[in-house]
Amino acid sequence: MIKLFVPGRLCLFGEHTDWAGHYRTMNADILPGASIVTGIEQGIYAEVEKSPIFELYSDAPEINNVWNDFSCRMNEAELKSVAKSGSFFCYCAGVASYMLEWYKVGGVRIRITKMTLPMKSGLSSSAAICVMVARAFNQLYKLNLNTLGEMNIAYLGELRTSSRCGRLDQACAFGVKPNLMTFDGDEIEVKALNVKKTLCWVFADLCAEKDTIRILSDLNKSYPFATTEAEQNLHRALGEWNHEIVGRAIRYMAEGNVQALGQLMTEAEEQFDQYIAPMSPALHAPKLHEVLGDPKIQPLVYGGKGVGSHGDGSVQFLARNAEAQQQLIDYLNAQGMRAYALTLHPVHTVRKAIIPVAGFGTRLYPATRTIKKDFFPMPCPDGMVRPVILILLEELVKSGVEEICLVLGSKEERKLYKDFFEQPLSDEHLSKLNAEAQEYENRILDIGKRLRYVYQNEKRGFGHAVYQAAEFVGNEPVLLMLGDTLYHSTTNKPCALQLIEQYERYNQLLVSIHSIPLADVSHYGILSGVWEDKERTILNVSVMNEKPKASYAEEFLGVRNGEGQKEYYSVFGQYILTPDVFAQLASDIAEADAKGDTTREIELTAALDSVRQKSGMMGVRLNGVMYDMGNPKALRRCIQQFPE
Repeated sequence: MIKLFVPGRLCLFGEHTDWAGHYRTMNADILPGASIVTGIEQGIYAEVEKSPIFELYSDAPEINNVWNDFSCRMNEAELKSVAKSGSFFCYCAGVASYMLEWYKVGGVRIRITKMTLPMKSGLSSSAAICVMVARAFNQLYKLNLNTLGEMNIAYLGELRTSSRCGRLDQACAFGVKPNLMTFDGDEIEVKALNVKKTLCWVFADLCAEKDTIRILSDLNKSYPFATTEAEQNLHRALGEWNHEIVGRAIRYMAEGNVQALGQLMTEAEEQFDQYIAPMSPALHAPKLHEVLGDPKIQPLVYGGKGVGSHGDGSVQFLARNAEAQQQLIDYLNAQGMRAYALTLHPVHTVRKAIIPVAGFGTRLYPATRTIKKDFFPMPCPDGMVRPVILILLEELVKSGVEEICLVLGSKEERKLYKDFFEQPLSDEHLSKLNAEAQEYENRILDIGKRLRYVYQNEKRGFGHAVYQAAEFVGNEPVLLMLGDTLYHSTTNKPCALQLIEQYERYNQLLVSIHSIPLADVSHYGILSGVWEDKERTILNVSVMNEKPKASYAEEFLGVRNGEGQKEYYSVFGQYILTPDVFAQLASDIAEADAKGDTTREIELTAALDSVRQKSGMMGVRLNGVMYDMGNPKALRRCIQQFPE
């Protein structure tokens, strides 16, 4: 059984541009549509499992007044008939019929356990249930669809009903975070957006009347070609003028300029009223404008606007802070509306890192009798010879990391690091260095101020070593680097910074990945999944397999590249671990201790896979080259080629 959650969605900017952008297939002068859409905190919770038939049940009291248990054979004609019936289950049946037609799947049993998403409030409850059904089939039958694939099937499935949803409705598939959606004809692109400061949104069902079908019918009369000045202005409002507003919104969110973002909402609403609303009598919205202009609301907000198709459906405001957010919700509810909070939090910038250096370096014996492998000297392009650990630490500092925890094998080892990073050179040695080297000496000492130390006194595996830094990490994301691996970026951004920037977009467990030859897969942990982006840099990981045989990897673990050929991906050696990973490691250690098995190795890979199954994991293909130096052959290559 799999537990799923799918939120509703809220269009913050760019409503109506999804269908307008679709007309580029007929008129190339129309600009692509652009919308900023986010999932909301309210949604649908369900438990799903395989079944011979298609079944839906509900334990959620929120919808029991409209819900009757439903079942249907996995028969294409029967499912399509239900989809056209207009019943409460038509959306679900539409998606199921599409899945059966194109993927020849069996049935599913969906039990809705909780529903906090209001229905018929412009928040796409129908799209959420469609995404829920598509995701259930995808995960249960391992269809290997990425999030955009689930979203598209949910959309196509809903079109098999009498609904005429827009392409942005299924943005709920991407979770509770803001995304830029671009609509270019039949093509859709989704990019996660950064939020610098906490944004306290309030949205409310105005509990009035709106006629979405009439609104869309009227607006569509002006497409694909504009013949009047009013129609030309409509094209601009949903095209170039919208692009300008959306671009500013993205910038304000990234900069944390909350006041400007709120004022932009009001500006966007004024533009809507001037150029879009006159094109349909159904867009006359007295209740919306009464609420937007309410003098009791103004001191609580930076700005506000309509939601979705407008026409007295829902309203949204950007509150000044969390206290004002709650005051506004209370006020709107007291006025007979249904108001909800949406708080978009900034992703914590990764400011901590871990480097385990506890190993003896058996494969590099006998050199490791006298020098730890992370202190092996490495010639660098600037003429300096740095120890490996210093190269790693410099990469972290350049990437904005503030504190770095070294996991040592014993307290006795600490002296080595303190002597190198905290003990100034003697005046005698310092005087022999040129001015550049003397200045560099200060940089080494500055790095030493960032270092913290923990100890792995028991050799119980890599996961156990990482867990020793749990107290250092606290409840923050943390970057993990390997102590016997070097990284060379092929761009102007260090590999670590590339990974951190992706975390700020996706806010979940990340593993850097790189491709390896099929012949070598039996030496590595192999990750497989589906690409989330057109550039094939973000892999939604669905499988982790430790050292598979080449024949198995070729059949089951290949990931298609742009030319349709299979590639095989392993960990590049950098991770961003979430608090869930440390909770899982703690559970694994406690389980082993309870059995008295204090010799069992606690593996990081097993913990990562457990977290992946619960909350997902992304693989990030970085622009760079990894140099392992943990064995003689790899060390020789590293010395010869680093950096390439």
